[in-house]
This record gives sequence, C-alpha cells and structure tokens, in this order.
Amino acid sequence: MRSEPYRLLTSAFLHSTSFVPHILFNMWALYQVGPALEQVLGRARFAALYLVCALGGSAGYLLMVARGADPESLNQSAVGASGAVFGLFGALLVVQRRLGRADTGLLSIIGINLVIGFVVPGIAWQAHLGGLATGAALGAVLAYAPASRRAVVQWSGTALVLLVVLAVTWAKVLSLPQFPFSIG
Repeated sequence: MRSEPYRLLTSAFLHSTSFVPHILFNMWALYQVGPALEQVLGRARFAALYLVCALGGSAGYLLMVARGADPESLNQSAVGASGAVFGLFGALLVVQRRLGRADTGLLSIIGINLVIGFVVPGIAWQAHLGGLATGAALGAVLAYAPASRRAVVQWSGTALVLLVVLAVTWAKVLSLPQFPFSIG
C-alpha cells in the first residue's frame, strides 16, 4: 500500500464479479443519481465530488477494517465504486435538504443498501460509510457556499475535504506495522 497509494482511487474503477447484483446496483444508482447531481453542480464539481468520495470510501474501508483487525484480514483486497456511489447519495441528501425537497425516498434507499452491505458477505460496508460521510461533507460545502463567493468557497472547501481524507488515510497507513493490500 505504501508503495502503491494510487490504489486508493483506482480501486473505485474496478469491481469484483463475486456478487453481480452489487455491480448492477452501482451502475443503476450512478445512472439515477449522477445526472441530477451533475445538473445541479456542473461537470467539474460533480467529477471532483465523485473522485473525492471514491477516496473517502477507501479511507473508510482502511480505517474500519484495519482497526483491531487480525493479520489475515489486512491481506484482503477490496475494489468497487460503492464508496463513490454512497458519496453521491450523501451529497444528494444534503443538496435536496438545501433546496427544500423531500428526502424520504433517498433515505430509504440509503438505509436499505446499508443493511444489504452489512448482511451480504463480500460487500465493503466500511467503504459505504466512508463514502457517505465524505459525500455529505462535500454536499454541505457545495450546497451552502455563499452566492457572493460560491466558486472560491466550493473549490477551497473541496480541497479541504480532500486534504482531510488524505491526511487521515496517510496517518492510518503510517500507524500500521505492515499493510500490504490494496484498498477500495
């Protein structure tokens, strides 16, 4: 991991074939949520949101799997876009609240999929939580930026969230005696 930090991001563009419905859900969710968020945020902000949430998912996985884990669990690799997709859910939830729109349906989707992540083996629920938290933080930065300085606040806030995710991840990696696996 220390020699291949790019895997924190590239793992979000791969997926295991062990649970095909999970891949299909990720694609469907991105198709449903992505265009709505992209329309509100614009392409560049949407791309930044997706990529930072992918890193947030990896960070969540790293932090929660490595905490108190036995050595064998540290050798498991994880891949998938779920952290980024849950990040989009978190951001959309904040944006909808900011716009005064109903969020009951989205809360139901998030809840159901969190439960599935805990119940179905082989799904990295830790990445779901990391992505969701990162997306909610970025959603707040993007949705609540004052109109007078919107671009500066949004981009500097996005950079700050990215730096926090990277700092927490790096601190965790350095605290581990040995961490040879890829993260996702």
